[in-house]
Amino acid sequence: MTRQWLAELDLSAVSPAEFAALAGRLTDEEVADLATDQVLRKRVLDEVFARMPSQLRAEAAAELTALVRWEITGVTTETYEVRVDAGRCVVRAGASEAAPRTTLTLGDLEFLRLTSGAANPFALYLARRVRVAGDLALAAGMSRLFVVPTVD
Repeated sequence: MTRQWLAELDLSAVSPAEFAALAGRLTDEEVADLATDQVLRKRVLDEVFARMPSQLRAEAAAELTALVRWEITGVTTETYEVRVDAGRCVVRAGASEAAPRTTLTLGDLEFLRLTSGAANPFALYLARRVRVAGDLALAAGMSRLFVVPTVD
């Protein structure tokens, strides 16, 4: 898969399942190469986070109020915040002044594998490829709160 092809792809027209399949076909080396293109990297991150509100399992989050900060490390660190409140989800790029209940810090490869269903979050945590600050139980339960597409 080339950078040019991915750069021309309308990510908003790709379903979560199709995205998972595309991400699952990328080798670790291809992900590392693509992540060096800051414009493309930001497009992919923005698209993944933009989909989170529609991927929220509202019934699972009905009693939850939490701010989860994601720090995606690579050539630069991109920060996003996901606020879940009574079955609703709002995402913003950047860090607010609010204190997050949980902060997840992970690299580009781990983020792509995690959000495309190609990696086990617990295994990434045990391997120290995902760092969690704050509420570990909330971090561990994220996959129950969001529909995570899977690679078939």
